[in-house]
Amino acid sequence: MFLSEGTVWPYRYRRGSSALIVSIPHAGTFIPHGVGRSLSDCAARRPDTDWHLPRLYDFVEELGATVIAATHSRYVVDVNRPPDGANLYPGRDTPRLCPIDTFHSEPLYRGGVEPGDDEIARRVDAVWRPYHRRLAAEIERVRTEHGAAILWDAHSIVSRVPRLFEGRLADFNLGTADGQSCDAGLAQALLVGLSRQPGYHAVLNGRFKGGYITRHYGKPSENIHAIQLEMAEAVYMDEESPYPYRRKRAERIGPILKEQLEIALAWVNQPQRRRV
Repeated sequence: MFLSEGTVWPYRYRRGSSALIVSIPHAGTFIPHGVGRSLSDCAARRPDTDWHLPRLYDFVEELGATVIAATHSRYVVDVNRPPDGANLYPGRDTPRLCPIDTFHSEPLYRGGVEPGDDEIARRVDAVWRPYHRRLAAEIERVRTEHGAAILWDAHSIVSRVPRLFEGRLADFNLGTADGQSCDAGLAQALLVGLSRQPGYHAVLNGRFKGGYITRHYGKPSENIHAIQLEMAEAVYMDEESPYPYRRKRAERIGPILKEQLEIALAWVNQPQRRRV
């Protein structure tokens, strides 16, 4: 098992006291040596990381949120993809469970040598499954304690990726699997909250409708409401290496994110929502 090479656990975890769970699946940068020695130079920059999200969401402890954040780079294995590698957006070119190139189509492996089925299975067992075991357990715990759970899947991406979408991405992209992962009233309340923010553009179920985490765990009929927020990185950082955090931009974004999570908690804490 490759994790023995300088072992790093697949996620960081903090238990919270509220109905809110924040998942951060793509902010990790760790790549075990057994994987890294096969990667090309472009992988060293880890360009497709969701940079600085733990820092941007540093307020969530105040909200009593449970937090699960991946430690490993998505170049090892993408914990927001189905374990069988199925394409979440049929007909579109999307990165794989174990990516072989960057969002800008730069090859990740030297000499075109890609991970085989056995290696992919090892990565799934070592990284993907522990992340999801913890996430599933926390969702069940929170729902049992509060009668409902809000799962917030936090993401960011460069604002222009012609391979994945045309033009510039909206600043805030809410995804609820076209309404399947979250109550429509909650989704609309979140969108209204974002629409009140001057100078920013928000959409619901546009290019990004939610990845595996949102689609798999969101079950409104069982009082589990999952929402993905994909942000354009330009709103809080520079999108070129070394990807610096821009404090003044981020100081405008942090309160917006906090308000979004407060809206979700207020919604789920209404007496009529607290069904066990």
